[in-house]
Amino acid sequence: MTTLRREGFRPATYLLMAGLLLLTLILCLCVGSVMIPLSDTFEVLWSAIKGQPSGTPAHQSILLHVRLPRVLCVGLSGAALSLGGAAMQGLLRNPLAEGSTLGVSSGASLGAVLAIAMGFTIPGIPLAGTAAMAVLFAFLSLMLILSLSLVMDRSLSTNTLILVGVVFSLFVSSLINVVIALYSDKIRSIAFWTMGSLAGSTYQDAAMLAIALFLSSLVLFPLASELNAFAVGEENARHVGVSVKRVKLAIMISVCVLIGVCVAVGGTIGFVGLVVPHIVRLMTGPNHKRLLPGSAFIGAVFLLLSDLAARTVFRPAELPIGVITSLVGAVVFVSIMFRSRKAVRT
Repeated sequence: MTTLRREGFRPATYLLMAGLLLLTLILCLCVGSVMIPLSDTFEVLWSAIKGQPSGTPAHQSILLHVRLPRVLCVGLSGAALSLGGAAMQGLLRNPLAEGSTLGVSSGASLGAVLAIAMGFTIPGIPLAGTAAMAVLFAFLSLMLILSLSLVMDRSLSTNTLILVGVVFSLFVSSLINVVIALYSDKIRSIAFWTMGSLAGSTYQDAAMLAIALFLSSLVLFPLASELNAFAVGEENARHVGVSVKRVKLAIMISVCVLIGVCVAVGGTIGFVGLVVPHIVRLMTGPNHKRLLPGSAFIGAVFLLLSDLAARTVFRPAELPIGVITSLVGAVVFVSIMFRSRKAVRT
């Protein structure tokens, strides 16, 4: 028990991260195209909790019907994408492995686009049909990408994974364009959605994200020790008692659920699962007992700040959040590639 405490975060660290996340949430609620004073924000939220609405009608409408559901969805999406990225990097022993770099997010996007275009729904549950198709296509895409990579290179090297991921993403992009051409009446919603945006998010979306994150966390957090074992190779992990096939399948399904649900709610938001685990790894080291929860917390903060920038930099105009994360992610991606090549040469 003492060893586990040393390996994982201390309670004070969790409190610090929770405090940072809470401050970021409050900042995102107060700041926007309309600035709302902190006192008014607390008054509206507290009165809503008590069931006795107070504050100006304008502030109530902005906070309760626009910003709060959006902020909840952004934070949950950031945590989910970062947790999935950290788990995938640990599983494949590759710091560049992430939904957008491997093409898994593109596959999820194709499933969601098909669901939107054909009107596939599950009665009584908003977005459930889109989410189900996105999760299914994310899993099938991951299986296909890993299979093709193994055929080309049994070692699953970084270059092979990235190459197959890029080619697969281009192929999927072509298929999405075909769907858009066939269903031209849905072109506007599909086009804006593919750029990644959480504008117009609802409490139902937040609930679906929260359920997906909770269930996936129940699977991934207990597998932190197994992910640590994978760091020294699958064969060594097998020798220390890890059920490699079972663990790999559980992790891949959980990651695909996280990516699929995030894509269904907010479209393609790239590079979050690449940037955040890399930053957290520099702060905490490679131990997944710290890396997984750290990625979830910092991922929520990162995406909240990215969404805040998307909402305010060019206000009253708004950028898709995927534009901000891709700009940051591209810089980090090049930095990791440069460091990897430098390490190989030395």
